Amino acid sequence: MDAGVPAKKAKYENENGTKSTNTDGRALPLYRKDYEDNEGSTSLTFVLPEKIGILAGALKTFEEHKVNLHHIESRPAKDDPKGFEFFVACDNITGGLKEAINDLRKMTTTLTVLSRNPGNDENTEEVPWFPRRMKDLDRFANQILSYGSELDSDHPGFTDPVYRLRRKEFADIAFNYKHGQPIPRVEYTSAEIKTWTTIFRELVSLYPSHACREFNHVFPLLKDNCGFREDNIPQLQDISDFLKDCTGFSLRPVAGLLSSRDFLAGLAFRVFHSTQYIRHSSKPHYTPEPDCCHELLGHVPLFANPSFAQFSQEIGLASLGAPDEYVKKLATLYWFTVEFGLCRQDGRLKAFGAGLLSSFGELQYCLSDKPEVRPFEPTVTCDQEYPITSYQPIYFVADSFDDAKTKLQAFAASIPRKFSVRYNPYTQSVEAINSKKQLVDLSKDIKGDLTLLQDAIAKLE
Repeated sequence: MDAGVPAKKAKYENENGTKSTNTDGRALPLYRKDYEDNEGSTSLTFVLPEKIGILAGALKTFEEHKVNLHHIESRPAKDDPKGFEFFVACDNITGGLKEAINDLRKMTTTLTVLSRNPGNDENTEEVPWFPRRMKDLDRFANQILSYGSELDSDHPGFTDPVYRLRRKEFADIAFNYKHGQPIPRVEYTSAEIKTWTTIFRELVSLYPSHACREFNHVFPLLKDNCGFREDNIPQLQDISDFLKDCTGFSLRPVAGLLSSRDFLAGLAFRVFHSTQYIRHSSKPHYTPEPDCCHELLGHVPLFANPSFAQFSQEIGLASLGAPDEYVKKLATLYWFTVEFGLCRQDGRLKAFGAGLLSSFGELQYCLSDKPEVRPFEPTVTCDQEYPITSYQPIYFVADSFDDAKTKLQAFAASIPRKFSVRYNPYTQSVEAINSKKQLVDLSKDIKGDLTLLQDAIAKLE
């Protein structure tokens, strides 16, 4: 949001279900706290055919087996045009969940158990559900907290029927997208390109003096390879292909804001959920939610840098299966680094946070003598409160991306999880390490890498 533009508020759900606010940029919302269930919980997805009374029969199954339901939602099944997909969150404190699942399987051919109650296997600690493969992101990519094709009354485009219809087009692309598919290309309108041009020109003039050297190294490559120009809005698929070649990161279209847990989970797979729509043309310097100007100009360039890409992935990996309070801490660390981070280079402060690099006003403000700057220390930074309707009064400074990554890894080791997580780049999957066999397999992989390292050192010498 440019300097001089009155602060507007974008609404997000916070922990108690009320609304919190934020300004320009991808403001990571606080993770929405779920129901309390000290005995463990289970989430199910299943598809039922379109038939009168079929849902009542499924619910009757839970009632008969005394399974307590906490949440249920439905949507048309993507693979069955005549069916509906249901998501159910329940507990097994007093009931026969196993029996209920067996009965449900008789009603549907598609049933997935997303999480289980704690088990009693002495050799293996039960691991809560989280995405293990990239295609698992399909399960929650459409569970947005706000916006999408619906706009709040204070949104600049709320009274513009043409803009609202356009937003629905973008939302439909995201809702219908599945892992592995090419991201549909968009023909942007002249009004949308004009808005992009205004923002692009202003920001590009500041990057050489205000952005970190890694950002300024990549930005010309985006111009050459992905069509980053003031008269052209780049396509997500072209950018995703470029990032994949550089660091293995990829983009995935999203209709609106995800919860912190879901958004961070994507980073664990080096997947960035990116919007494809653009802010309303009436206020090119203001957006109440992330748009493609923020995503493409603020976030994308540094995902092509190996050190920054690994730092981002470490935040995502740390969030998998973490307790709610630690997801909130990780979201705060994300806020003060990936969104609003500063670094020190050649004795001078430079910006690397996307919320800064996509805001003409705050990019100038953050490097002035007005805000307070503190060293990035995860154990301290994670508890720092911050305003969400104005420029930040405090910024945290990292010595380098590698140093920030090392500190983050030390913080992640303190998260109370009864397992460790490892990303397997060969299968692009996440492994929860919680058994002796997995430790043995991991040690073999490490031994192989050490042998390679020793061989390379010997040949160089």
